[in-house]
Amino acid sequence: MNRNFDLLLTAIAPAIWGSTYIVTTQLLPAGYPLTVAMLRALPAGLLLLAIVRRLPHGIWWLKSLVLGALNFSIFWWLLFISAYRLPGGVAATVGSIQPLIVILLARLLLGSPIRSLSIVAAIAGIAGVALLILTPNATLDPIGIVAGIAGAFSMAAGTVLSRRWRPDVSPLTFTAWQLTAGGLLLLPVALLLEPPLPHLTGANVLGFAYLGLIGAALTYILWFRGLSRLEPSVVSPLGFLSPAMAVILGWAVLGQQLSPMQIFGIVVVLGSVWLSQKAQRAPQPVQASPGNQPAASK
Repeated sequence: MNRNFDLLLTAIAPAIWGSTYIVTTQLLPAGYPLTVAMLRALPAGLLLLAIVRRLPHGIWWLKSLVLGALNFSIFWWLLFISAYRLPGGVAATVGSIQPLIVILLARLLLGSPIRSLSIVAAIAGIAGVALLILTPNATLDPIGIVAGIAGAFSMAAGTVLSRRWRPDVSPLTFTAWQLTAGGLLLLPVALLLEPPLPHLTGANVLGFAYLGLIGAALTYILWFRGLSRLEPSVVSPLGFLSPAMAVILGWAVLGQQLSPMQIFGIVVVLGSVWLSQKAQRAPQPVQASPGNQPAASK
């Protein structure tokens, strides 16, 4: 399959993640962030495990726990802290530094080159997200800011390590291991820190099913599949599509107003994603040694 198809398939994941806000606010009981995160990860992970019928082996027990913590447990926990202590726009803008962190970590852990055009694209994406959701009266909370940055580091590290630690299994199996590990790590925290859920309505069940089956299982299969075929610095900027899709769905489904500034922000976000892909396709200059043929660029 060609690169464009891989990109398109991977981009479906953050586009679907953009629907999480509507599902959470419209279909789920409020005030149970850790429980919702656990129920989003653990049932989906166990279902995928039942399908693949393959458990981790050897060092992959530990690696699955590390990746499950980085990509789900720690990331979602810090995400909720940031979301509760900061206005949504500020929290999303802080979290959008993730592609910049991925570029740095990919250099340190994978030896990937740092391209100036990738840096420009990441900064443009952050600016686009800010235009989408920041408001003039947005306030800053130090703990929320630190939690947002730490959460971005967690997801960025999970993204890069998912590429470096590629097991010899399918993306379906890889996703099953990580979702299960992340959900199991969240389970005791949710039980200790939050009260039991109230009686669930049909809408609640539908919301949990969507977040688990579509918003977690399907999307992370596509995400980890993309990471197995593409560089993290190629995949990570696709995450900018999530806040853009959230704003579009808020306008289309909830009837929220879409200002000219937000429309411009959507254009900037899409432009930053395009620019980030263009940066990765740009050939790197190669210096030929005397008497040797120049090495072919990747």
